[in-house]
Amino acid sequence: MKTKRAHILLPHDLVKEIDSKTAREAVRRKKLLRFLESGTPAWKDADHPELARSAAEFVRELRQESEKRAGKQRRAKK
Repeated sequence: MKTKRAHILLPHDLVKEIDSKTAREAVRRKKLLRFLESGTPAWKDADHPELARSAAEFVRELRQESEKRAGKQRRAKK
């Protein structure tokens, strides 16, 4: 990739805003990396009892409910 250097002038408040957003993003990225490297599970089974049987069964039930709602909506439009 070719690059080209440019010297531009920006208002001070814009530079401060860009720096602030950049700093926030850097902190967020460092926190995320620290979490990912910690080995701490992001998912706790106790927080998701709806998946106790299996994720596939849960998704299948969601799809069936969605299809029922879609069918009712189609009949209501007629």
